[in-house]
Amino acid sequence: MDKLDFYWNGFEPLLRILIVGTLAYLALIFILRVSGKRTLAKMNAFDFIITVTIGSALGRILTAKEVSVSEAVTALFLLVFLQFIFSWFESRFSFFKRLITSQPTILYYKNDYIEKNLRKERLRKNDVLGSIRKQGFGSLEEIEIVIMETDGTFSVIEKSEKTRDLTYGNLLENKK
Repeated sequence: MDKLDFYWNGFEPLLRILIVGTLAYLALIFILRVSGKRTLAKMNAFDFIITVTIGSALGRILTAKEVSVSEAVTALFLLVFLQFIFSWFESRFSFFKRLITSQPTILYYKNDYIEKNLRKERLRKNDVLGSIRKQGFGSLEEIEIVIMETDGTFSVIEKSEKTRDLTYGNLLENKK
């Protein structure tokens, strides 16, 4: 590689990075959205995507001799820019947020498992029981509701005699 190639390989490689990077980013969001919350293991999709893609791009940039500095900077800029744009749209448009972000799912409510939701999230009743035990409860009689959050974690809310505002009221509308 001569000195000119080290800093600049022309516009064609940059255009390829912009097109391929954007398509790969969109494909990854779709794949993660379809695969479900458990795939992310306590990361939201955006955290996972930016971590993996920047790590991968940096690894390639550092090890591939044929990648110029301008291509490397363009690739990293594209990833950060796409992250910014998707976060901006998600925070401003509820339609966009629903399209790319999963919603919390009720798994257990008032002494009943929600079988449809267990199947949807590919969970067994034992998974729910394990999450209840991990939070220190010894009986289902103590539990009002178990929710699988958007990051794949479980929220276990105990029964209470007190009247209060429900943090899960909006989820009850489509629990079954």
